[in-house]
Amino acid sequence: MQEKALRLENVTKRYGSVTAVDNLTLTVPSGIVFGLLGPNGAGKTTTLEVVEGLRRPDEGLVWWGDLDVTRHPDLARSRFGVQLQTSAFFELLTVRETLELFHSFYRRRLPVPELVSRLGLEEKQNARVDGLSGGQRQRLALAVALVNDPEVVFLDEPSAGLDPQARHNLWEIILGLKAEGRTVVLTTHYMDEAEFLADRLAIIDRGRVLDEGTPRELIQRHMPVAVVEVSRSVGVNSSVGLPAVRRMEERDEVTMLVSDRLEDTLVGLVNWAQCEGRTIAGLTTRNATLEDVFLELTGRSLRE
Repeated sequence: MQEKALRLENVTKRYGSVTAVDNLTLTVPSGIVFGLLGPNGAGKTTTLEVVEGLRRPDEGLVWWGDLDVTRHPDLARSRFGVQLQTSAFFELLTVRETLELFHSFYRRRLPVPELVSRLGLEEKQNARVDGLSGGQRQRLALAVALVNDPEVVFLDEPSAGLDPQARHNLWEIILGLKAEGRTVVLTTHYMDEAEFLADRLAIIDRGRVLDEGTPRELIQRHMPVAVVEVSRSVGVNSSVGLPAVRRMEERDEVTMLVSDRLEDTLVGLVNWAQCEGRTIAGLTTRNATLEDVFLELTGRSLRE
């Protein structure tokens, strides 16, 4: 496919007094998987809807190569494939009938048997939509997004609600799209999904890009640190004053210590425990992750 880039230039979208997308500028190179990360209400879905040509921005422009998506949304949509968070199908149609219906809407299109095969829907092609499992419905939604042989595929939280096996099956399909030279833009709440799939990521909150880069670049830029986790029952808190601890917080049953110098923090923790007569339970150490980066940038959990 021809080398192109998806470009957002100073895009703003408001709903009354609420600014969902705030002067957002971003470039997505062609042929990669690009991820948008952010908590609920960060503006991810609205950003996708503007880029897809489903909503017109109040300000700014969107380009796919030399195509002005803002001025020519219909033409853009003929080149884009879109899987929404929730797909509404005619429940009494079969899988094949659903694909044939959407197939009839486009001049440029992939054969229905090819879509059935590549999405692993052969055994369900004659089954009605209302009898499909969650994973099968997601595969059908992705097949519909590919009907028009798109150059760019937009996936809004494609694996939400799927079991682990269905998620991994979907990941392999997404990587296959990239291998064909298609550009894939997805939103996700799952850090393992973002790290496995995305070549580049943008972390957004309140409609703005906080930072952008490869997963490794983001971690190295913001969290070149180690993380110590101990059971909350140990009773470690900010008043202890452990050395080299950048941040301390509690997650579920664990106290997390973000450390600039792992050895100093561990020595301080052991000395404190000995002085206080406490047993250190559930001690683990690990490198920082994308979720740690997100907390560092926003102070909020992805699921808030």
